[in-house]
This record gives sequence, structure tokens and C-alpha cells, in this order.
Amino acid sequence: MQLSYRLPLPAGFSLRDTLNCGQCFRWKEDSDGVFSGFAGSRKAFLQQTEDLLLLSDPDVGFWQSYLDLDEEYPTWNDSFGADETLRAAVQFCGGIRILRQEPWEALVSFIISANNNIPRIQGIIQRLCGYFGEEEGFPSAERLAGESVESLGVLRAGFRARYILDAAEKVASGQVDLGEIAALPLPEAEAALRQINGVGPKVAQCALLYGFHRLEAFPVDTWMKKVLFRYYPEGFPDWVSPRGVAQQYLFHYIRHLDSQKEG
Repeated sequence: MQLSYRLPLPAGFSLRDTLNCGQCFRWKEDSDGVFSGFAGSRKAFLQQTEDLLLLSDPDVGFWQSYLDLDEEYPTWNDSFGADETLRAAVQFCGGIRILRQEPWEALVSFIISANNNIPRIQGIIQRLCGYFGEEEGFPSAERLAGESVESLGVLRAGFRARYILDAAEKVASGQVDLGEIAALPLPEAEAALRQINGVGPKVAQCALLYGFHRLEAFPVDTWMKKVLFRYYPEGFPDWVSPRGVAQQYLFHYIRHLDSQKEG
């Protein structure tokens, strides 16, 4: 494994927080701080050394986009400072970037995430790609649409297998058109995704934020319910934008706070 290519990083960026904050499930860090994993079907090794990203893949432009390095995070982070809780979250994990993941991969990943924990999610996705992906890349909707609930039993995904299959069939047939969804207003995009069995508001909002880069999406799971109850009992501030970036900071921050309390 050779990390022969270099990508300059913006100030404050954190590869570790970005890949470990719960928005993706196919990256693993070794003891030297090298991440190995996949973006779609593209396998790579990544390592941050201060203001440089060392890569095994020569397509530096792809990683510039995937890691969302061109967006205005410093400006957004400054604006978030007007809120005490968000200011603390930015101080803790303001180096996170919202990855530009493939819509299909993000959709299936968050279908799998429902009522699940991260190690088990990672295991199911690893088996999905190992059994059905080409060279362990993420399998297409067309590939999975030809399977059955029984053949997907190797995933050990439980009730989620039928949701994965339903998603594959509807996307492969065009009933759910991911290209069209990308251009829809957010409520209509959510409604289109919710045609798939097992896709409720949280999964749809996660798919929109992490797969379609709809930064106005605002997924609310158990952790975010804690945030809203604890810090925003009168509702999340309307002025906060982009809401999806703020949500990701708060999500990662609250998990850290609560793990410290448990420790």
C-alpha cells in the first residue's frame, strides 16, 4: 500500500471525525491512522498529516469532491457560533465534512441502519458488498433486484432484507428515480423515497443529506431527539443554515458527551 498522492486540506478539516461520525460505514482506521475503505466501488487508503491528505488513488479530484473540501464550512461554522450549543459542537468536531456519497449506496446503508448499531451495520454492508458487489464494490440496484429475500439471507440483515430488495426493485424499475429525486424540492424528494418499504422520515432525510448532498435535510434519530429535548425545547432555530451540517455536528457531539458520562 503506497500513499503516493497528495491533496492539500483546508484549515480545520478532520478526516477522522468525517469518517467516524456515523455518516458512512465502509472505512476502517488502523493503528497508524490510515483509513482503508470504499467510496462506491472505488477502494482507497487515506491518511491525514496536518494539512495534507495522503492517498493511494491518483484521482485527487475525485477525493476533493467526495470529502466536500470546496464548500464554505468556515463561514457556516462562524455563523453557528451565535448559538451556545452549536458553538460547543463546532469546537469539538467542526472539522467534519458531509461526504458526497453515491445516492444508491447511502439509501441502502441507511435502510440497513434502522434500529441497528454501527458494528452490525458495518457487518451487513460488508457482506452485501462481498457477496453481491463486483470486487467488493457496492452492488447496483439492478444486481440486487434479481435476488430474493431468501438469497439475501446471507447478509444476516433480518427484516431489512425485504426492504433492501424492495428498494432495489423500485430503483431498478424506475418507479423510484434517483436522478429525478436529486432535483425535487425537499418534501417531494422525501415523499418519493418513502415509496420504498422501510423508508420513513429519518431514513429518507439521511439518504437526502448523505447521498444527495441536500444540506438542508435534517435527520432526527434517537440522538437528535436527545439534542432537541435537552437544548432546543422550543424548537431548532430557523436561522441555522445549512441545517444538515449543524445536525451532523450536534449528532457527533451529543454521542461524545453521553459516552463521557457513561465512562
